[in-house]
Amino acid sequence: MSAANGVIVLAGRILFAVFFGAIAGIGHIRRSKMMEGYAKSAGFPIPAIAGWPVGVWLIAAAASIALGIWPDVGAVMVAAFLVPAALFFHAFWRIEDPTQKQTQTSLFWRNMIGLGACAMMFGTFVALGPALRFTITAPLFNF
Repeated sequence: MSAANGVIVLAGRILFAVFFGAIAGIGHIRRSKMMEGYAKSAGFPIPAIAGWPVGVWLIAAAASIALGIWPDVGAVMVAAFLVPAALFFHAFWRIEDPTQKQTQTSLFWRNMIGLGACAMMFGTFVALGPALRFTITAPLFNF
Protein backbone atom coordinates (compact mmCIF):
# COMPACT_ATOMS: atom_id res chain seq x y z
CA MET A 1 0.00 0.00 0.00
CA SER A 2 1.42 3.37 -0.98
CA ALA A 3 1.66 6.23 1.48
CA ALA A 4 -1.02 8.14 -0.47
CA ASN A 5 -3.40 5.18 -0.31
CA GLY A 6 -2.59 4.80 3.37
CA VAL A 7 -3.52 8.43 4.04
CA ILE A 8 -6.86 7.97 2.26
CA VAL A 9 -7.64 4.83 4.29
CA LEU A 10 -6.52 6.58 7.49
CA ALA A 11 -8.85 9.51 6.74
CA GLY A 12 -11.73 7.06 6.28
CA ARG A 13 -10.84 5.25 9.50
CA ILE A 14 -10.81 8.54 11.41
CA LEU A 15 -14.11 9.78 9.95
CA PHE A 16 -15.79 6.47 10.78
CA ALA A 17 -14.32 6.51 14.29
CA VAL A 18 -15.48 10.07 14.98
CA PHE A 19 -19.09 9.06 14.44
CA PHE A 20 -18.99 5.87 16.51
CA GLY A 21 -16.63 7.11 19.22
CA ALA A 22 -17.15 10.82 19.69
CA ILE A 23 -20.83 10.98 18.75
CA ALA A 24 -22.45 7.59 19.49
CA GLY A 25 -20.08 6.42 22.22
CA ILE A 26 -20.05 9.63 24.21
CA GLY A 27 -23.79 9.99 23.66
CA HIS A 28 -24.42 6.60 25.24
CA ILE A 29 -22.31 7.59 28.24
CA ARG A 30 -23.86 11.03 28.70
CA ARG A 31 -27.42 9.75 28.30
CA SER A 32 -26.88 6.40 29.99
CA LYS A 33 -30.14 6.27 31.96
CA MET A 34 -32.15 7.40 28.95
CA MET A 35 -30.52 4.72 26.78
CA GLU A 36 -31.26 2.06 29.41
CA GLY A 37 -34.89 3.16 29.60
CA TYR A 38 -35.26 3.07 25.82
CA ALA A 39 -33.65 -0.38 25.71
CA LYS A 40 -36.08 -1.63 28.33
CA SER A 41 -39.08 -0.21 26.47
CA ALA A 42 -37.83 -1.78 23.21
CA GLY A 43 -37.66 -5.20 24.82
CA PHE A 44 -33.88 -5.45 24.71
CA PRO A 45 -32.94 -8.46 26.87
CA ILE A 46 -30.11 -6.73 28.79
CA PRO A 47 -31.10 -3.04 29.07
CA ALA A 48 -28.42 -2.30 31.68
CA ILE A 49 -25.69 -2.48 29.01
CA ALA A 50 -27.38 0.01 26.67
CA GLY A 51 -26.00 3.10 28.40
CA TRP A 52 -22.41 3.65 29.49
CA PRO A 53 -21.19 0.06 28.81
CA VAL A 54 -22.10 0.40 25.13
CA GLY A 55 -20.54 3.87 25.11
CA VAL A 56 -17.25 2.49 26.41
CA TRP A 57 -17.47 -0.39 23.89
CA LEU A 58 -17.98 2.06 20.99
CA ILE A 59 -15.18 4.36 22.11
CA ALA A 60 -12.80 1.40 22.39
CA ALA A 61 -13.85 0.15 18.95
CA ALA A 62 -13.47 3.61 17.41
CA ALA A 63 -10.02 4.07 18.98
CA SER A 64 -8.99 0.66 17.66
CA ILE A 65 -10.01 1.63 14.12
CA ALA A 66 -8.63 5.19 14.14
CA LEU A 67 -5.34 4.44 15.89
CA GLY A 68 -4.82 1.13 14.16
CA ILE A 69 -4.64 -1.09 17.24
CA TRP A 70 -6.01 -4.34 15.85
CA PRO A 71 -8.33 -2.29 13.63
CA ASP A 72 -9.99 -5.44 12.31
CA VAL A 73 -11.18 -6.21 15.84
CA GLY A 74 -12.51 -2.65 16.15
CA ALA A 75 -14.53 -3.13 12.96
CA VAL A 76 -16.02 -6.36 14.37
CA MET A 77 -16.82 -4.55 17.64
CA VAL A 78 -18.80 -1.85 15.82
CA ALA A 79 -20.58 -4.53 13.77
CA ALA A 80 -21.47 -6.37 16.97
CA PHE A 81 -23.16 -3.17 18.17
CA LEU A 82 -24.96 -2.42 14.91
CA VAL A 83 -26.76 -5.73 14.46
CA PRO A 84 -28.73 -5.71 17.74
CA ALA A 85 -29.17 -1.93 17.50
CA ALA A 86 -30.86 -2.32 14.12
CA LEU A 87 -32.97 -5.33 15.09
CA PHE A 88 -34.14 -4.16 18.53
CA PHE A 89 -34.23 -0.37 18.32
CA HIS A 90 -35.01 0.32 14.67
CA ALA A 91 -37.48 -2.48 13.94
CA PHE A 92 -39.53 -0.42 11.50
CA TRP A 93 -41.56 -3.47 10.48
CA ARG A 94 -43.26 -3.43 13.90
CA ILE A 95 -44.40 0.20 13.71
CA GLU A 96 -47.82 1.35 12.54
CA ASP A 97 -47.42 5.15 12.64
CA PRO A 98 -46.16 6.27 9.19
CA THR A 99 -43.91 9.05 10.53
CA GLN A 100 -42.26 6.83 13.15
CA LYS A 101 -42.00 4.02 10.60
CA GLN A 102 -40.16 6.31 8.16
CA THR A 103 -37.77 7.51 10.88
CA GLN A 104 -37.00 3.99 12.08
CA THR A 105 -36.59 2.74 8.51
CA SER A 106 -33.96 5.42 7.91
CA LEU A 107 -32.16 4.58 11.16
CA PHE A 108 -32.30 0.85 10.39
CA TRP A 109 -30.67 1.38 6.98
CA ARG A 110 -28.11 3.76 8.49
CA ASN A 111 -27.09 0.87 10.74
CA MET A 112 -26.97 -1.47 7.73
CA ILE A 113 -24.70 0.98 5.90
CA GLY A 114 -22.45 1.01 8.96
CA LEU A 115 -22.50 -2.78 9.01
CA GLY A 116 -21.49 -2.86 5.35
CA ALA A 117 -18.65 -0.42 6.08
CA CYS A 118 -17.51 -2.66 8.96
CA ALA A 119 -17.48 -5.67 6.65
CA MET A 120 -15.44 -3.77 4.05
CA MET A 121 -13.00 -2.49 6.67
CA PHE A 122 -12.59 -5.92 8.21
CA GLY A 123 -11.97 -7.55 4.83
CA THR A 124 -9.56 -4.83 3.75
CA PHE A 125 -7.63 -4.81 7.02
CA VAL A 126 -7.30 -8.59 7.08
CA ALA A 127 -6.32 -8.76 3.40
CA LEU A 128 -3.65 -6.10 3.80
CA GLY A 129 -2.35 -7.45 7.09
CA PRO A 130 0.92 -5.75 8.03
CA ALA A 131 0.83 -3.75 4.77
CA LEU A 132 -1.99 -1.61 6.25
CA ARG A 133 -0.35 1.77 6.72
CA PHE A 134 -0.41 4.15 9.68
CA THR A 135 -1.30 1.66 12.39
CA ILE A 136 0.17 0.85 15.79
CA THR A 137 -0.34 -2.89 15.34
CA ALA A 138 -1.11 -5.08 12.38
CA PRO A 139 -4.61 -6.55 12.16
CA LEU A 140 -5.13 -9.51 14.49
CA PHE A 141 -6.68 -11.81 11.91
CA ASN A 142 -4.94 -13.12 8.82
CA PHE A 143 -6.98 -15.20 6.38
